[in-house]
Amino acid sequence: MTPHIAVIITDAARKIQWVNDDFTHITGFSFQEAVGKKPGQLLQGPLSEPEAVKRIRKGLEGFIPFQEEITNYRKNGEVYRCRLVIHPIYNEHNDLTNFIAFEADAEQVEDLYLPMLELKNKYQSSSLKGQEGAELYSSLKQLVQEGRLYLNPKLSLKDLSDALNTNTKYLSQVVNLHFGNNLQVFINQFRIEEAKRKLLEEELSNLTLYGIAMQCGFKNKSTFYKVFKQATGKTPLEYIRQHKKKEFIQQTRNR
Repeated sequence: MTPHIAVIITDAARKIQWVNDDFTHITGFSFQEAVGKKPGQLLQGPLSEPEAVKRIRKGLEGFIPFQEEITNYRKNGEVYRCRLVIHPIYNEHNDLTNFIAFEADAEQVEDLYLPMLELKNKYQSSSLKGQEGAELYSSLKQLVQEGRLYLNPKLSLKDLSDALNTNTKYLSQVVNLHFGNNLQVFINQFRIEEAKRKLLEEELSNLTLYGIAMQCGFKNKSTFYKVFKQATGKTPLEYIRQHKKKEFIQQTRNR
């Protein structure tokens, strides 16, 4: 599955104004329970590393983008390793207005490259970097994932902007800012996850690799191989062989 990435927007005083559905999935806290509270107040506990807390506070007080890992707590008391990146947001007068944070369960994204967890994006000004843009990005992700629109090889920016009642330029900017790459790369991540599932399904073993790629929304074989290798570090065949090897080892241990 595509990993859950929590998006948190706070005001300049670091009190939460908005969170996406992935925040609730990861932490267990609802939008209503989070609003008005500081993230640390909500998520940190006895096992949260004091040095990490200090580094986070220093980054926030210095108004600079930064990355960190810290032990956080879910609503049910369960601990998890949180990987996060936080950006300050400024208005056109260069006044600090918000902070935007992207957070993920570190174990769930350990071997994945996620552009939004890098510091390449520059969140300086403009309303699209605030709540409006975050909400549109969240709606886009939900639409593509739940509607399985990525299976359509002809899916276009215009199709998605029409479905979300916005324009192509604005949607493109939002994807670049919140995902860290263009729409094609955004869509392909869902196609790759679909391919990873289908490659391991016994009932599809009669299909060629390209046949499976077409079922996942890819138009041609070379693009599928290139994107799959970039996302997993393996060719589709290597991915299948690695999975079968793990299964064999597990079966041997269970005997």
